[in-house]
Amino acid sequence: MFCSVVSTVIYGVEAIPISVEADVSDGFPSFTIVGYVGAQVKEAEERVRTALRNIGIRLPPKRITINLSPGNLRKEGTRFDLPIAAAILAATGVIPGSRLRGLMLLGELHLDGKVEAVPGVLPSLLVAKEEGCYGCLVPSLNVYESGMVSDLSVWGLDSLKDLVAFAKDGVIPESGAERDEQGEVSENKVDFSQIRGQEAVKRVAVIAAAGFHNLMLSGPPGSGKSMTARRMPGILPPLTEEESLELSGIYSIAGQLPDHKGMIKMRPFRAPHHSISPSALCGGGRIPHPGEITLAHRGVLFLDEFPEMPASTLEMLRQPLEDRQITISRMDYSFSFPAEFLLVTAMNPCPCGYYPDKSRCKCTDYAIAKYRMKLSGPILDRMDLICDVPEVQYEELKTGGEDPLSTAVMQEKVMRAAEIQRERYRQEGWLFNSELKPERLERYCPLTEEAERLLERAFRSLHLSARGYHRILKLARTIADLDGADVIQTIHVGEAISYRSTERNG
Repeated sequence: MFCSVVSTVIYGVEAIPISVEADVSDGFPSFTIVGYVGAQVKEAEERVRTALRNIGIRLPPKRITINLSPGNLRKEGTRFDLPIAAAILAATGVIPGSRLRGLMLLGELHLDGKVEAVPGVLPSLLVAKEEGCYGCLVPSLNVYESGMVSDLSVWGLDSLKDLVAFAKDGVIPESGAERDEQGEVSENKVDFSQIRGQEAVKRVAVIAAAGFHNLMLSGPPGSGKSMTARRMPGILPPLTEEESLELSGIYSIAGQLPDHKGMIKMRPFRAPHHSISPSALCGGGRIPHPGEITLAHRGVLFLDEFPEMPASTLEMLRQPLEDRQITISRMDYSFSFPAEFLLVTAMNPCPCGYYPDKSRCKCTDYAIAKYRMKLSGPILDRMDLICDVPEVQYEELKTGGEDPLSTAVMQEKVMRAAEIQRERYRQEGWLFNSELKPERLERYCPLTEEAERLLERAFRSLHLSARGYHRILKLARTIADLDGADVIQTIHVGEAISYRSTERNG
């Protein structure tokens, strides 16, 4: 007999429907899985056979052939265990195959028949809805992801026995897991008010958050660079519903969606160690999986000890910073991962961290130059704001006095500027000034005559590239939005230029 059920395979950040076909016929007893499958899928033979035996079902001594179609897509992982078992049970007549029509199945099997959670359930549910499926059978531990998809019935399975009961009697398997409709609730416990002083740094943080501009912080150890970076997500505008769904799908595929939480509501903050490999940063593997760049999508990617990162890793940032996506090509497929992130980097001014304080800095001029040379010109050219973070003075650390600038106050400023941008770019398809296309700069970045003359002088004296010119204009546009100005003034251009002057900031 023959039976076919629907499942999905994950490619990049997409779920692609797969037909799991089972044929049970007379012949020499065998169990064969075909369809361009990896080792993990081939191992499903033993998992499925043993799991069925341990719930009291023995496979007949016949020729069993499993095909995962289409055959030109490579299949990896353990997500096909459950659909393979279901197709075999239907093909052998243990359960009626009609019960499986219009259902999508996903899940890994333990040898005792228990159904284990798998990554990538959320995008698979969205595909099931697009394909016209009326429901999905998934591991009970993945049911909470169904709260993000409407008009689709989702049942959680604890074991293969639940699948058999559902197929035979139409009984919905009961599970301890519940569908979460409320979404993720998270409290941000860090606040900019915990940083004493550094008002100029907080000003730069507001500008970066308001326009999603890349930020580099340079200063001695303990001056507050990491504290500033870790508080950046708290002042960013809240995620839209579309952004939340997109992020939740990415984290579902990466297997990092918080347990028993619904849609991601907080902008992500990723802070990988500076020894991270290029593939871990950008994504990789036989079938590439999202890297830290994609996991920071719509949020903050913080790279501490920036010059200490391997040069090969640093240079891989150039393309995603420019194109806002990263494309990884393999022989059979090309994968595009979203990379719309706010890059925040931190570095010391020299290897010991105390330059230009010669009373403490013992670095030679050669050591300082070599340290700074680790950052190439193309990388620096992609940084919108380069900010010196000075040491905090004793008087600033003393408690009492005027309350320092808090996250709530800073976010209010950011939100006002973000609303201006959202209204301005309503017909363009983007949200922030940093996303402005060069051909749209003249339309959306009008300057006064004085501001244009200042920008021209800066272009010549600082030897700016075309990219640097464009980024100054975008930055000035954000500063003007924070001031509520329609036309970019001289003061806005001047402030933007001061943050781009890498000669001054070192």
